[in-house]
Formats: sequence, structure tokens, C-alpha cells
Amino acid sequence: MAIWAGVFPAVTTKLNRQGELDLSATQSSIERLIQSGVSGLIVLPMLGENASLTLDEKEKVIRAAREVVGGRVPLLAGLAEISWDSAVSTARKFQGFGAEGLMAFPSIDYKSDARETVAWYRSLAAGCDLPIMIYNNPIAYGVDVAPEILRALEDVDQIVCIKEESGDIRRVTDLYNAFGDRFAVFCGVDDLILESLALGVTGWVSGMTNAWPEECVRIFELGSAEKFSEARELYRIMTPAFHLDTSVKLVQYIKLAEHLVYGAPEWTRAPRLPLVAEERARVVSVIQQTMASLSERRRAA
Repeated sequence: MAIWAGVFPAVTTKLNRQGELDLSATQSSIERLIQSGVSGLIVLPMLGENASLTLDEKEKVIRAAREVVGGRVPLLAGLAEISWDSAVSTARKFQGFGAEGLMAFPSIDYKSDARETVAWYRSLAAGCDLPIMIYNNPIAYGVDVAPEILRALEDVDQIVCIKEESGDIRRVTDLYNAFGDRFAVFCGVDDLILESLALGVTGWVSGMTNAWPEECVRIFELGSAEKFSEARELYRIMTPAFHLDTSVKLVQYIKLAEHLVYGAPEWTRAPRLPLVAEERARVVSVIQQTMASLSERRRAA
């Protein structure tokens, strides 16, 4: 069974101006992430516009990612479905396309209660052979996979990890107190990573790593080594940009950051539209200030 740890960027799916897949740009960004030291990759997260892509497009993304990854790091795929049948069917297809694990959402069309949430993840595990990271984001999806729900899933060996994005930093300690090392605990939000590392998380599903992979890997390494005074300096520089990861428009914001940092296409698929006017200016200002501060830090080093 997979043992996942380290920085796992939630990879953006690159598109052209017409909203069509740009697989070459996607592969180039994945290679850049691997060369920068990430420990794993998650394609087709919501940041990767999962819900806006067809199954045929998802197949192309997974196969393109598999081609460039070449077994160097674990390759996970986001699984965001509505029904048990579609979740299991899609999970099996993703495995056939080359995914080595799943970051699995609860049903994205229904706010399941505790009993239903347990049944959802049990049915998914029973229906496929892939290890599973539970995506816990009650703020966005209305379902909280709290410790009492995980207790009912503790015997499901395929569930190996939880992406913790409840927004309550106390949850990290609650998980370790309840389960020890039974589940890998990943931080799921960029602007809580150093706090989460202080409490013992061993992984990070990150959005802004797409733009600044070397810096994000460095923060993770310093925090993991409990070198918090060094980590804080870099974290404080990055935090204004990390705050962009918590917005409903995180896809546009992070793709814009990639565009400004290294020239990747910023285009998204409707209903997401390009940023304009004051909103664009505000986000550009945050990104450019981060770029300037990082450049100054490198010169001073």
C-alpha cells in the first residue's frame, strides 16, 4: 500500500485561449515540478478544473502526466463524482489510464451525513484497487470527514491518507491523538502549512507550488526539520500569495501566478473567466510583490 509524504502539488490543467487542453504545457509544468523536488503529483484536482472536463479529456490528462512522470514520483488523480456507481467506474478507468492513487472527494452533488459518507468511501475502496486520499474540505463541499467518521473507516486498508482542509488547525492534533500514524495527514491549504508542520503533518497538497515549487519544497523541508525560524522568513514572504489559494477563484489566481512567474498559459474554462479590472490588478500586485521579495532574498543570500 502507498505511503505518501512530502509536497504533492494539485496540478493545474493547462488550456489554450479557446479553453481546449494544452497537453504540452501541462507536461512541461509537471516536469518543472518534478525537477524542483516535489514528492508526488495530483492531476485533475478541482484546481485542475476537474468538473469542467469530459472523461475523454481526463484520460488525456492522466496519460500525458503518466508519460512525463515515468514512475519518478507517485501520480494521483482527483476523483469528483456524484454517485457510487460513477465514482467506482471512473476510479477503475483512472487506474487503467495510469493513476496510482486517488484524491477522492465526497459526492460533489449531495451533502452526505456521517453514515452516508462512510458508505461512500467504503464502496469506493471496495470497487477499485487504488490507495485513497480522502479530500476533507467541509468549507467548500459541506461534508466534514471528522475523526468519528474516520474511525468507521479505520479498517479500510486502501484509505491511507486524509487531506485536511477543515480550516481548524486543531484538527491535525485531534487526528493524531485518535489514530496515531494510521492515516497520513496532509495539509490541504497553503496558508496553514507551517502551522500544520509544527503539529506533525507529513504531507502538503499545495496550490501555489505550481508557481513556486522550489520555495514551497523549501518551506516544507525546513518545517519538517523543525527549523522554524528559517522557515518563517520564507513563509512570511509567501503567505500573501498563499492566501490566494483560499478564494473561490483560486484557479484563476494560481494560473495567473504561473503565467507571471514562468509564462504558463493562464486560461481557464467557462464559467470561469479571466480576471479583469481592479481584481486582476490586486492579484497581480500580490504576485509581483512576492516575486520581488523572493528576488531580493536570493540576492541577499
